[in-house]
Amino acid sequence: MKNIIPSVLLAIVLIIMVVHLFHRPELPNLAQYQLRQAYSTKPASRVDHAKFVELQRVFQTPQDVTEACISCHNHSHTEIMASNHWNWERTSYIEGRGIDRVGKQNALNNFCIGSNSNEQSCAVCHIGFGMTNNLFDFENARNVDCMVCHDQSEAYYKGTAMAGYPDRSVNLTEVAQHVGRPDNLNCGACHFYGGGGNNVKHGDLEEALLACDRDVDVHMAANGINMTCVDCHEATNHKMKGTLYSVSSTHVNRLTCDDCHTSTPHMNRMLNLHTARVACQTCHIPIYAKENATKMAWHWSDAGKLKDGKPFVIDDSLGNHVYASIKGTFEWAINVTPEYAWFNGHATHYVLGDKVDTVPVQMNRLLGSAADSESKIFPVKVHRGDQPYDPNTKLLIQPKLWSAAKGDSAFWMDFDWNEAAMAGMAHVGLPYSGEYEFISTEMYWPLNHMVSPKDQSLDCAACHTRNNGRLAALNDFYLPGRDRYAGLDMMGKLMVWAALLGVLIHALARFVTAIKNKEITSHDIDSNV
Repeated sequence: MKNIIPSVLLAIVLIIMVVHLFHRPELPNLAQYQLRQAYSTKPASRVDHAKFVELQRVFQTPQDVTEACISCHNHSHTEIMASNHWNWERTSYIEGRGIDRVGKQNALNNFCIGSNSNEQSCAVCHIGFGMTNNLFDFENARNVDCMVCHDQSEAYYKGTAMAGYPDRSVNLTEVAQHVGRPDNLNCGACHFYGGGGNNVKHGDLEEALLACDRDVDVHMAANGINMTCVDCHEATNHKMKGTLYSVSSTHVNRLTCDDCHTSTPHMNRMLNLHTARVACQTCHIPIYAKENATKMAWHWSDAGKLKDGKPFVIDDSLGNHVYASIKGTFEWAINVTPEYAWFNGHATHYVLGDKVDTVPVQMNRLLGSAADSESKIFPVKVHRGDQPYDPNTKLLIQPKLWSAAKGDSAFWMDFDWNEAAMAGMAHVGLPYSGEYEFISTEMYWPLNHMVSPKDQSLDCAACHTRNNGRLAALNDFYLPGRDRYAGLDMMGKLMVWAALLGVLIHALARFVTAIKNKEITSHDIDSNV
């Protein structure tokens, strides 16, 4: 027994040494720690607006508040009036169009279709007051709404179909005295609820982000870094960094993960090689709509049904409308697996007056391909549906949807598609033949939020697999582990057979040489046999 103990101890020491020699512990990602440290401290306001003499009064109109704001911030209104949030469009070079303008004023979508002829309702998400029609004065600084982005009282909100004016119950003085750096509630008031409800449009932007954990989003988690929208979407002269491709066509002022994390964020070289052609979001947003369902399809062709002459709605078990007389049939999904597309930061859009030349109509098309070195694989939400279309003019129809009363041709009041189409197209100055059909459409939404923790990101086999991989629909490039080329397969097989043949030839040569050198005699062979 005494002789065994030293041997056991020696064996244990040797095992420990071998484990230590071959084990490579994961090194700490110092760059990530630095980012966490940088965003752990939140900026605090150094100004108490409640003490300003200019704000110590009862404000009769929201324009009075704006005048008080710009009496001190005397250049801010000019910055706002040059921004996309104010103008609802930007002028830029657009592939296939040249220098042109595109935005909410002329680009259609397959949700509520478009703002034209519906301005008074849509203006609930405009940073201004008084947009009752398409004659809104974009040069009038008094109509800039400072409060909608800077309110910190959490008491400010726009009135329904009030042309961008605040609800009449809002205490303007209270709000004016409590303003500061925009927070998530300011941004989310529009961006969470676009399309008529929470998480309808984006799928990755919704009210759950206001108080979520790291499983929902590692950046905005209350038990994590607790970042705000403007931590990433910084502003220079009131121009926010970031691009929304439902209304934007270029990658000017685009925000990417690389801005903070660089193009080599991993401690693993192989993972870093992927970032040249694979967007960070592809692996780190494996699912979206994690907390609340998002709308995946909208069929306007079913709209207009009435019960006892009145509009009605039908809800699913989660409280989502699956049918509404004013809008049609909806399809919802939760914990959705993204679709994937090559994307180089540029997009095209269906703009009012464009002739339809493909079906489904691409309301926006993300540009890019495997052959384009600037393109990366991005996760996207694809929203599908149908909407009114003129088969004679080949134009998508901008219908008049909203009105305060019946008899004004608005579909949501009169439920007459022909009248709504005639009024809406006249409003935008486009022809309408008097006939309408419904045509299938698709719209693409790149996913950027609801980033999952590291241990929930995609593993290699999610894509590099022969069957049912995440990238199965992207078949314009060679993906190791998924694709096979007959020539390459043949080359591999030939190499295996060549290696085996080489071993056999080598063994035979050794055997023959041994016999010649009399290292093996016939007696040895006979005895082995």
